Amino acid sequence: MNLLVFAAVLAAMLAVRFFLKNLHILVWLALWWVALFVVFKYGIEPPLPASIVNMFMAIVTLALLAYLSATTSYLRQATEAVVRFMVDRRFTVPLVVVLLTVPALVAWQVYAERTARPTPPVSGRTIHPPPPNTISFKGKTIDLVNGENPYRALETSDPEAFAAHVENGRRIYYENCVFCHGDNMEGDGLFAHGYDPLPANFNDPTTIAMLQETYLFWRIAKGGPGLPSESTPWASAMPAWENFLTEEEIWDVILFLYDYTGFRPRAREEIH
Repeated sequence: MNLLVFAAVLAAMLAVRFFLKNLHILVWLALWWVALFVVFKYGIEPPLPASIVNMFMAIVTLALLAYLSATTSYLRQATEAVVRFMVDRRFTVPLVVVLLTVPALVAWQVYAERTARPTPPVSGRTIHPPPPNTISFKGKTIDLVNGENPYRALETSDPEAFAAHVENGRRIYYENCVFCHGDNMEGDGLFAHGYDPLPANFNDPTTIAMLQETYLFWRIAKGGPGLPSESTPWASAMPAWENFLTEEEIWDVILFLYDYTGFRPRAREEIH
């Protein structure tokens, strides 16, 4: 989160609220639309994909229209302003400009997006960076080298308890991860097209099948913000899930990833 952007937008809206009290309702709603766009576009780190920003702005637009239509006087003011702009001869030139400019801008945006060439990063980056030896998770030290999933042993010692953890992992996956990694864990979720690179395809044998469960715990817990420098710049919106999930929930979703794909986690290597 970029607090400077939040503070600037808040200050600007407060200034408008107290110093420009007679703004037309349409101008006031337009200012809210622009302010929220700036917050979503520049106030959140890591940056949101364009598809998510567009979705949020569509929701904001509907919310502002609902607010406008909820009050008769506001709706009347807006309707009269639009009708006056459309039929009053004084606004003929601005109306023509708007009618030509809006579709031209949309066409240019579509053309620019479709013809833009992928831009390589300014420097090489590592897709699977080496993990640190340990990480801190909510004040607890997790050993990524010698540690293990504490619930993996239940697979043989208590299959019923193990199944309960897998089921809990299923719930967590479909509540949080499916939107990017997809229904079948192939990295083709609803928002996947907005990412570069695409979300990991867990059915690819070169992903989780090659990794220890502690590695997955690290990447899930720390997300995009926790990537080491050799893996950046990275247009990943993967959040640091340690801010939203408990340690047990992260271990459980890891169990579900391996259970669903049929892969086995990479065994810990003994060094002699």
